[in-house]
Amino acid sequence: MTGEQIPGFEGVFVGSFMHSLDPKKRLTIPSDWREQVGVPTTLYVLPGVDEECLSVLPAREMSRRLDKIRRHSITDKKARHFARVLASRSDLVSFDSQGRIRVKDELLDFAALKDQVMLVGTFEGFELWSPDRWKSSGGSDKGSLEDAAAYVGF
Repeated sequence: MTGEQIPGFEGVFVGSFMHSLDPKKRLTIPSDWREQVGVPTTLYVLPGVDEECLSVLPAREMSRRLDKIRRHSITDKKARHFARVLASRSDLVSFDSQGRIRVKDELLDFAALKDQVMLVGTFEGFELWSPDRWKSSGGSDKGSLEDAAAYVGF
């Protein structure tokens, strides 16, 4: 069903891929995922909040999350601080004609992305991991999946 949209599941990012950064530090995004981004074809790249990876979100998902921040009062210092810090460290990228993105060096350094990049679907977006950090995070550990499934009631 490659490329086919299932009603109610538009924009769902699943699977994982290992790709290389090219000499100009551009990363090719899998074609199935490029289709899932939709319009506009921009992506928000954010530093991981609790992991040393990068979170990549299409505009529609970022809009949903920004709505949560907007619900806080302008006098809410904690919410303003979070928004300020996250926005200042994030990046807005678009695909080039070959389906590649160029993430700013500061974010690549944060996630220790040098040559190889593990792209991991998270349903609403995807994450960029260094292969070593992905392995040490327990991302492929059956036990951690069971614990996480129990936590969310899956």
